[in-house]
Amino acid sequence: MVFDGFTLTEVPVPGGSVRLRHGGSGPPLLLLHGNPQTHLMWHLVAPTLARRFTVICPDLRGYGFSWKPPATPDHLPYAKREMARELIAVMDHFGHQHFCLAGHDRGARVAHRLALDFPDRVTQLATLDIIPTLEHFERANMDFALHYYHWFWLAQPHPYPEWLINKAPEAWWRQHTNRNPARPDLFHPDALADYLAAVRLPDTVRGICEDYRAAASIDLVHDRESRAAGVKIQCPLLALWGSKGKIATWYDAPAIWRQYCANEVTGAAIESGHYIAEENPAALLDWFAQYFG
Repeated sequence: MVFDGFTLTEVPVPGGSVRLRHGGSGPPLLLLHGNPQTHLMWHLVAPTLARRFTVICPDLRGYGFSWKPPATPDHLPYAKREMARELIAVMDHFGHQHFCLAGHDRGARVAHRLALDFPDRVTQLATLDIIPTLEHFERANMDFALHYYHWFWLAQPHPYPEWLINKAPEAWWRQHTNRNPARPDLFHPDALADYLAAVRLPDTVRGICEDYRAAASIDLVHDRESRAAGVKIQCPLLALWGSKGKIATWYDAPAIWRQYCANEVTGAAIESGHYIAEENPAALLDWFAQYFG
């Protein structure tokens, strides 16, 4: 059973509700998933973390079975600032004024913005397999465009990419996540069932696309404003990435993150592809134990 000992619930937020699981005891730790997954991606690490932490794993706005605002021309409902504000409401619901934070992929981008906008709430931050969104776009070249093509395709105007994905959502999901053909058993059947059930919903597909549209528009506005104002992450940062992925190949991730942080930055590669929490949970737990303490 995945997430043994955790409680599945929905937390009301302005406009809708957020589906999440929570369990354990101790200091609060908020875990944010990536695209095109749900909070089930943490199922191999959350129960162990729950021995030392109160672990909260939500579905991001637009993903899984959390609420999904409609598409808008300015993509503001899917700005990472709005998603971060919603997660603050979730933590307020549980009475957690201060908390540790970790995010993978898109969840790490939300976590980055949350740490910038709410520096008094986040005590430690961990990002998995990303560099800041602004850095990706400003460093973009042909290699990036070919390998991260989905950043540009999913950001095409509504409803073109949605229309195509909804023709065969499961096939699209499997193609998008097929980064390790030698590991067809990578995703636990229960987690995979949740991922596929979510992507069968047209509103989920729209939420995914709006997330990427926001990243290519309103998020860059917010990121440039923060950079111009000298706003940096105030808490310590742990940057982890998969040794078999593009972050390891293209970037000096710790050096890049140090430009965005006012405090200590620790960085390391984990023997893994993109889906670290499911490919090498033992190594991730080791790093979290060292870092979060």
